[in-house]
Amino acid sequence: MHNYNAHLTAIRLNQIMSSLPIIQRMMAEQFELNIEDIKPDSALESQGLDSLSIIEFMFNLEDVFKINLPDERMELKTVQDIANYIDKLIANQNSQA
Repeated sequence: MHNYNAHLTAIRLNQIMSSLPIIQRMMAEQFELNIEDIKPDSALESQGLDSLSIIEFMFNLEDVFKINLPDERMELKTVQDIANYIDKLIANQNSQA
């Protein structure tokens, strides 16, 4: 797996960056997809992801971003939905630190 530390550090320092590029690279690696095909508005289903795949991916994101996912289920339909959700969790975590 790639080292995402520089990008993660910038996100944690509340610099204006999105988790989207990391999420796209992770999706490409984990699901053997072409990164150029993973657009922000790409539907997760169109990338061949089912609900179990998405759950497993979210657990990987939890590890990489060092965040805790809440128990409630979110409606995630696109790649951007995941990025927005992760960015929100990171912002909440940073504000509580």
